[in-house]
Amino acid sequence: MIRVTLPDGSAREVPSGTTPAEIAAAIGPGLAKAALAARVDGEVRDIMRPLDSDTNLALITAKDEADALELARHDFAHILAEAVQALFPGTQITFGPATDDGFYYDVMAPASRGPFTLDDLPVIEEKMREIIRADKPLRREVMSRDALIATWAAAGESFKAEWARELPDGEELTVYWSGDDWMDMCRGPHLASTGKLDPQAFKLTRVAGAYWRGDQNNAQLSRIYGTGWLNKKQLDAHLVRLEEAAKRDHRRLGQDMDLFHLQQEAHGSVFWHPHGFTIWRQLESYMRRAIDATGYQEVKTPQVMDARQWEQSGHWGKYRENMFVIPDEVPNVDDEGPVISGDADWMALKPMNCPAHVLIFRQGIKSYRDLPLRLYEHGCCHRNEPHGALHGLMRVRQFTQDDAHIFCREDQIVAEVQDFCALADRIYKDFGFTYSIKLALRPEKRFGSDADWDKAENELRDAVVRAGLATEEYGWEELPGEGAFYAPKLEWHLTDAIGRTWQVGTIQSDRVLPERLDASYVGEDGARHRPVMLHRAIFGSYERFIGILIEHYAGRFPVWLAPVQAVVATIVSDADGYAEQVEAKLKVAGIRVESDLRNEKINYKVREHSLAKVPHLLVVGMREAEEGKVAIRSLGSEGQRIMTLDEAIALLVAEATPPDLRA
Repeated sequence: MIRVTLPDGSAREVPSGTTPAEIAAAIGPGLAKAALAARVDGEVRDIMRPLDSDTNLALITAKDEADALELARHDFAHILAEAVQALFPGTQITFGPATDDGFYYDVMAPASRGPFTLDDLPVIEEKMREIIRADKPLRREVMSRDALIATWAAAGESFKAEWARELPDGEELTVYWSGDDWMDMCRGPHLASTGKLDPQAFKLTRVAGAYWRGDQNNAQLSRIYGTGWLNKKQLDAHLVRLEEAAKRDHRRLGQDMDLFHLQQEAHGSVFWHPHGFTIWRQLESYMRRAIDATGYQEVKTPQVMDARQWEQSGHWGKYRENMFVIPDEVPNVDDEGPVISGDADWMALKPMNCPAHVLIFRQGIKSYRDLPLRLYEHGCCHRNEPHGALHGLMRVRQFTQDDAHIFCREDQIVAEVQDFCALADRIYKDFGFTYSIKLALRPEKRFGSDADWDKAENELRDAVVRAGLATEEYGWEELPGEGAFYAPKLEWHLTDAIGRTWQVGTIQSDRVLPERLDASYVGEDGARHRPVMLHRAIFGSYERFIGILIEHYAGRFPVWLAPVQAVVATIVSDADGYAEQVEAKLKVAGIRVESDLRNEKINYKVREHSLAKVPHLLVVGMREAEEGKVAIRSLGSEGQRIMTLDEAIALLVAEATPPDLRA
């Protein structure tokens, strides 16, 4: 007999070999039907897998959404592979994991046909539904390595056989059978049968190319993507979100609103147009007011630094492949292009600002009375991101950070992090975001002693607790292994208008870099001490933050951020003179305004400026000119409001005032 302890503290004595499904049935028929899997001593397992020792057992149902979705998506991936092989004999399978919102599977199409395309997806979907409705049992089996290799080789599955040959001999290897006629190599867990899935709760979405094991020298496969959920209601909601996200895509809106463009001549860098750079400048001014009010000193550091500096900081060893490096010599030039001797020292475009800020700190003798010293930089950085990883404004090679480093004493750390939490809270709320906070803990490969990591993690944790943010309301969570190689970090994950999350702000507590770069101050005891260096950012990068804002607002920026805050549009050409007067007065009041005096119908002008996301359209004709009034049409509002020009100016000035400057 074995002892099974349930979450409510009750315990049951059951025979060894009893399954969690049998325990669920003994508790009640409702739970037997609802139970999808089991958590055995914290590990998620199949509900049909026998228990063989005393254990703590929790039964997973659809109410445990994160676990249930992971299981369902894993099953959808296997069923996708099974369906493809049933429909297209000769297809080879590789691997197919669950993803954040679905699943994919990489397959090699049979030689008799080309790669899979979007046209293949409807028939694959229907075959998947057929497999789900068949309610085929999903059965786990342990196999020896040699038997597994032989099985895959006999089936012509060269990719699976290759992978099996690399598995350690003697390790428990498992496969999962779908019924008695299809299997895949997998650690699991899985649901009890295909019928536990809702056949209407998934959709195949796209097909892309992928290389076997991610190596472009290997065979090219077809990667079939899908989204999978627990029920059709969840799927429909997700598809609506995808549709809304497509409408908000910052790349499309950036083009429609003439904000920026990207092109091959500067791959991964942004060409900001006047309207887009207006948004940038407003953000920059806003952030400068915030940092000026909280005791930061702004600095500017070089773009190019000697490679030895990066070696000393540790970035050269950890980050070299993502750095742009250049020889420290003037190259000879001939008809074939520049020639480098090979004897030059190496320089690097900075991928981050922190080492340069340490060099500023080291200029002159610092006393304990000088701390905390808060150095801020709108720092332009370069990172050699892989070509395929670049994505609009969200992932670029040249970017500007709202970057700061706080050099402080040990006794100042918690208070400084608390103050940063308050600053970040105010800024994110000014933009209409809610957020959650995560603590990313030490990675396996890191610099610094365990004692220093203990202190740094506890300091960040303590600051969040004191700030009242380590609560369920703020989504507080600790993330083992996800810190940087030199420091743990707090992460701010913003939630946008359609429920997506974006990791943006961070603060890191670093004792490594001051040690490696020999930063010190003179303490009250007259001896040298190492400062602690807090790395912090709120926007993250201006490029990415603007991309997030475009999608958050769907291009409809609040008036204070809008590139053009108002357009004065005429109904008839006789009102042109009055329109120019209105424009001039608005400009004097500080409003970013343009006029539209074209000989076009007013409905055409209204539609065009609405598509351009202009917040306010001031329509004027002869009646408005005679009465000194305007008709205001506001973006997203029905109808129009008639008011005097002075009233309109007061309205626009109030809305155009940045949130931090409002009374």
